[in-house]
Amino acid sequence: MPAYRSLRDLDWLMLALVAAICALGVLQIFSATYDTHYADAWWKQLIWIAAGFIAMWIATLVDYHTLLGQVPVLYVLSVVTLGATFVLGMTAFGSRRWIGTATYHIQVSEFVKIVLVLLVARYMTELKSEQLQLSDLLKLAGLIGLPMIMVMLQPDLGTALTFIPILLVGVFLAGFRWQYAVAILVIVAVVAPASYYLVLKDYQRARLISFIDPSQDPKGSGYQVIQSKIAVGSGALWGRGVTKGTQTQGRFLPVPHKDFIFSAFAEEHGFVGVIVALGMYFVLLMQIVENAQTAPDRAGTYLCMGIAAVMLFHVLVNVGMVVGRMPVTGIPLPLMSSGGSNIVAVFLMLGLANNVRLRRFVN
Repeated sequence: MPAYRSLRDLDWLMLALVAAICALGVLQIFSATYDTHYADAWWKQLIWIAAGFIAMWIATLVDYHTLLGQVPVLYVLSVVTLGATFVLGMTAFGSRRWIGTATYHIQVSEFVKIVLVLLVARYMTELKSEQLQLSDLLKLAGLIGLPMIMVMLQPDLGTALTFIPILLVGVFLAGFRWQYAVAILVIVAVVAPASYYLVLKDYQRARLISFIDPSQDPKGSGYQVIQSKIAVGSGALWGRGVTKGTQTQGRFLPVPHKDFIFSAFAEEHGFVGVIVALGMYFVLLMQIVENAQTAPDRAGTYLCMGIAAVMLFHVLVNVGMVVGRMPVTGIPLPLMSSGGSNIVAVFLMLGLANNVRLRRFVN
């Protein structure tokens, strides 16, 4: 086995953290779905985690430079597949996001994130100038904007927003003139109000309003936030214990094994459990950043930092959402929330980060 593929070169701390976070997720899914019609969700999650580890191993072995060389094909395939979702996709909860059957389906947009991370890494690496030019920014923004708009039209605002940090971290690392940043802020200030009425659906606008003041509609758009905050608060210091959360087990917290799993976790494991979980996420992110710092080339650095940006955005928005500091956008908590597509996509991204680490000594 070549030196850069030696088992000792793997990021074992990353693997241990991933396994630990997944274990907490499975435990919480079991507790949150105990004695409900979702009671089989925990062992389904185990199957997805096993599939995720296999996907991670494959992503680790395939040289990331080979994947970067296939970015045009992967990008076109992503756009075509997103387009096919509008025609062939199944509808659930008012959105057409999945391709497949009611039993077996995938959420294409979760895997598009990986393609966009690769896209930004390749684009920034091939820049001929030392500083990012406005024309380069506009081209890259257009390439990311197309799938982003397609995902928003599904509608899936949460997943579409996860594309933004991929662009931002690439722009930041490439070097960016402050004049361009001011111009972008002005454009956003003009476009955002119009988008509120022209792009967002009624329920999405209701979520934004309820984020500001959930008490305006406590039985409607504000219900999730109110119940989530009650669950988090009731956990106190040590939590109520597994399967003993009053909000979770009383079914006041809607679908607590998915987007609001951290609410259920905080109720049953308390402040101490929350600190432990967030601490593991922090160390995991730092491992990815360390892989970026020791990457053998710029492409590896951009790749790892793009992955770190996506992971950080997911954690910040999801945790902020459950405590009422972020609007409810349906963004899952990585490695903990129940769901196959997100789990496998996260494992693939972590596999790419490990991929960069394994080749740090290759000339």
